[in-house]
Amino acid sequence: MSNVKIQLALDRMTIEDCITLVEQTKDYIHWIEIGTGVIKEYGMTVVRKMREHFPEKAIVADMKTCDAGRHESLQAFNSGANITTVMGFSSNATIKQCLEIAAEKSGEVMIDLLGIESAERVREIHSLGARLFCLHVGKDMQQDGQLATSTLLQLVEGLDDIQIAVAGGVNDEITPSLLKAGVEVIIVGSFITGSINPETSAILLSNIIDEYNQE
Repeated sequence: MSNVKIQLALDRMTIEDCITLVEQTKDYIHWIEIGTGVIKEYGMTVVRKMREHFPEKAIVADMKTCDAGRHESLQAFNSGANITTVMGFSSNATIKQCLEIAAEKSGEVMIDLLGIESAERVREIHSLGARLFCLHVGKDMQQDGQLATSTLLQLVEGLDDIQIAVAGGVNDEITPSLLKAGVEVIIVGSFITGSINPETSAILLSNIIDEYNQE
């Protein structure tokens, strides 16, 4: 578990706020996620700006692609992203296009499993070559009281050679159980971005991961 990553999800904010938040937390996070809402507001400009400001960080462009896989993946990677996202309910053709472009560009594709309830569908996506999966409880679902828990991992049980990310109300209380369940990418949004002191919150999560690694 020493390779556990903290992915900071930046959404519903300005480019300036994105830069400020990463400046405050960059020593404790690993991947910078540029959220779908920010991309819709600013387009690929925000991806390019974040790449310029943080050349040492992996950047996740949360494109949430569900069609036009080749075109949208090229947009993301050509703008400086290392990882792009595609929805698990997309056609196999779309997912394959994203994976092919990622291979050409030495990038990765994160499969967003929001709304996917079938382990069989996840196995099918895995058979296409996908290896990075995000178990995702959406913002609106969180408002209905649903949060990310380790039970989500049932969707990816038995799959070989995969990386598992979890998103959805992740905080310091939930993180230990996710780590014990084998999650390798802890995606954190409002616990850090909505914090009075984002750096302190990032340090707290980083310490939890460090302590778990030492057990």
